[in-house]
Amino acid sequence: MYRPDALERGHHRRRVSRRGLLRGAAYGFGMFGLADLLAERTVSAQIEGRPMAPRASHFEPRAKRVIFLFMHGGPSSIDSFDPKPRLVRDHGKPLPIRRPLSFDDEHPAGPLMKPLWDFHPGGQSGIPVSDLFPEVRKVVDELCVIRSMVGEGVDHGAALLQTFTGTSTFTRPSMGSWTVYGLGSENQNLPGFVTIKPTLSHGGAKNWSSAFLPGAFQGTAIGHAGMEVEALAREPIEHLRNDRDSDEQQLFEREMLESINRRHQEMRQYDPELEARIQSFELAARMQVEAPEAFEVERESEATKKLYGLDDAMTADFGWQCLLARRLAERGVRYIQCTHSYKWDQHTNLYSLHSRNAREVDVPIAGLIRDLKSHDLLDDTLVIWAGEFGRTPVSEGGDGRDHNPYGYSIWMAGGGVKAGHVYGATDEIGYHAVEDRMHIHDFHATVLHLLGLDHKRLTYRFSGRDFRLTDVAGVVAEKILA
Repeated sequence: MYRPDALERGHHRRRVSRRGLLRGAAYGFGMFGLADLLAERTVSAQIEGRPMAPRASHFEPRAKRVIFLFMHGGPSSIDSFDPKPRLVRDHGKPLPIRRPLSFDDEHPAGPLMKPLWDFHPGGQSGIPVSDLFPEVRKVVDELCVIRSMVGEGVDHGAALLQTFTGTSTFTRPSMGSWTVYGLGSENQNLPGFVTIKPTLSHGGAKNWSSAFLPGAFQGTAIGHAGMEVEALAREPIEHLRNDRDSDEQQLFEREMLESINRRHQEMRQYDPELEARIQSFELAARMQVEAPEAFEVERESEATKKLYGLDDAMTADFGWQCLLARRLAERGVRYIQCTHSYKWDQHTNLYSLHSRNAREVDVPIAGLIRDLKSHDLLDDTLVIWAGEFGRTPVSEGGDGRDHNPYGYSIWMAGGGVKAGHVYGATDEIGYHAVEDRMHIHDFHATVLHLLGLDHKRLTYRFSGRDFRLTDVAGVVAEKILA
């Protein structure tokens, strides 16, 4: 093999075979592998010690945080954000295509049913939004409406799990958990991932679970869908404040508990579940400092509370969620989810029930967009509005519609997406996505991309395999990037 001192002694340089080069460099390759292994262990140690410490993104992010507004049950796209003139023209006629195999052929499809609300253009962009969402229509210039979402789940449980975790058949980490695993949190005194009034049905906690990721990355639930806002607004503050003991007594108790837990941890030679529990105690202690103030929504001005609809019994519930989401966002919480549950599943009485549902959320959603913008938060906050699927263009049970995961609408705002923009399209009757289809894997890849994360690089090794949110699929929708 060539030696650097050979020419000095007058020796001729010898050729080295490929096999000889590999044999001679073997130790070097081994060191590369060792270095990579040590680096992985270093990162793991950092995550175990300070799991929510801010971490660098893969590239420059467009968004710093996410607010996900989830409409549980499946709102009708063709009655809200995807106008279909052919449905108006052919109202009452038979379905002109064969239904997907997921439907029961023993029960024939009903006739085509036109949108039950009129559409009108909004803002300077002129994007049509139906009268179901008149306030959202006023802020449509901030929205990027995606009309071509596609999933596989035809029932609520499967569709929710796929929407939040990327799979409807396995237990996997949720998108919020992947986000804080990749980026940490900007505020160590609050959870990095908060879900407000989540549903306990259709997958329940699996929809905000960290699954095999360390337990510190799971969502922190603020109440659940069955709780009234009045009780929910009091509960976090009541449980976080301790007016019985002095600060010194509480500090002594926390330090003693931490010492006992750490010794227990050493005896068990690192137990991830115990570590997650220790970290939850530590976070709870830190939350006593900052969380009570964050939850005191009543401190907001009367004008702000009115903006979110807190002065109206119909809108106060979801308005409180949205206003709390803004307060958490401005305090550095990375991922926040608000759930309007479980109200949008109208197989019958679609007009009356969708009208009521939209009435409960329309003002709060528009208020959130305006408020984020006034606080200079909209540009780096990605707001997502979505259900688990849409609804069919044919009638069911009179004026109801069945589930439709084959082509439905969601929208995003802020956080680096094109404002006043429409992406994708469904067919003439709004049944299937036919242009710029965005599968849920593509949706997840795009959200991570906006946060500065490469969905192919954001992986976690579990049970001998590298897992990721998008599994082995997912394409970033470049056309919606601002």
